[in-house]
Amino acid sequence: MINTTEIQNAKNRFGVIGNAPPLNFALSIAIQVAPTDLTVLINGESGSGKESFSKIIHGLSNRKLGPFIAINCGAIPEGTIDSELFGHVKGSFTGAIEDRKGYFETTNGGTIFLDEIAEMPLGTQARLLRILENGEYIPVGSSKVKKTNVRVVAATNVNLQTAIEKGEFREDLYYRLNTVPIMVPPLRDRGFDIELLFIKFTSDFAEKNHIQPVELTEEARAMLRVFRFPGNIRQLKNIAEQITILESDRIINSQILEKYLPKSQKSGLPALLNPHDLGGLNDYTERELLYKVLFDMKKDITELKKLVYSLMSNDGITATPESLKHEIFKDVLAETPVVYTRPAIAESEPVYPVYNQPLTENFIKIDDFQKSRENVEDISHETEEESLSLEKNEKDMIIKALKKNNFKRKYAAMSLGISERTLYRKIKQYDIEDED
Repeated sequence: MINTTEIQNAKNRFGVIGNAPPLNFALSIAIQVAPTDLTVLINGESGSGKESFSKIIHGLSNRKLGPFIAINCGAIPEGTIDSELFGHVKGSFTGAIEDRKGYFETTNGGTIFLDEIAEMPLGTQARLLRILENGEYIPVGSSKVKKTNVRVVAATNVNLQTAIEKGEFREDLYYRLNTVPIMVPPLRDRGFDIELLFIKFTSDFAEKNHIQPVELTEEARAMLRVFRFPGNIRQLKNIAEQITILESDRIINSQILEKYLPKSQKSGLPALLNPHDLGGLNDYTERELLYKVLFDMKKDITELKKLVYSLMSNDGITATPESLKHEIFKDVLAETPVVYTRPAIAESEPVYPVYNQPLTENFIKIDDFQKSRENVEDISHETEEESLSLEKNEKDMIIKALKKNNFKRKYAAMSLGISERTLYRKIKQYDIEDED
């Protein structure tokens, strides 16, 4: 188990500021996993410091003398990311005037940090999976298999499980990357670390520009602690530097600080309702959801009244007139449960036609049907042949679409008018050879 001394030494060595328990826990995992060659997946919001953890893992590993490179997968165009990561040979595509080594070859023996891994195209994900499995890859335009010994540390700010459900991320790659997960806490969950980081940023910026650093009043510190910081550490650094250079007064009160905090982000209350967190309420309208929230609030208030009434009764508090107590707690005394029921929508109910019983003479008797069965032609084989023909046509269309779009599933799915996930299922169903 990692002790506090080891964590503090790592903070001093890599310049980590803060003492929040979630931060210390994440650091302890990074320190433990660093000496191994296990793949690490760092989860956290944008700007929370995920790249710093990748540097800590590399710096404390046996590969610390080897190369380290950080790649933002979302910043590389889809058409060139394979060449960037795995290299290419001369003439493999337009503009490939010479052989080029990829990052997995140049960082052999070191560590590669793949930031925003969820933005990586599905075809590149398949190539990455092969490297993680056996260390092999093929440069673009080549038929020669190469080997590499690179440790992969990946990071993402999205929910990869949701991306898997949408068909945007390979499930097998997720489980291969997620050998050791590390959750980097957002800045708003780090309490007094916000003040320490603010002091660090303003001091460094003031020293660099030869000006006096600023100081926060107690009210300004309290305002800083409750701010949500959707941009996390990156946003805090920008605010600290702006205040240091723009304000002539070196003592920053809450009124001055308020000018630099975006008004739409000041509240610590949740602002949006995520549809993925609604459970079975995905088919509810906005008005129905609002009604349900209000009913739940009323239920909570009723429970609170019950608690207060119980405390008043048990403690013998008689200062409140009985008539007033009855008026305040009448819904509690009545014991009326608050249950939300979804309102009926009468105007959308279907109108069914009146059922009239048919005349008996129109019925076909089973005995008569059996007698004439000899004259019925068996067409089951035609139905089966038609089904096979449809499947063949569908398979041919999928192959043509894939070839037309250079086996890019995204564009092939668009040309076929189906989702990428459906196309992936059809490829597996018909056992179609995929270039990726």
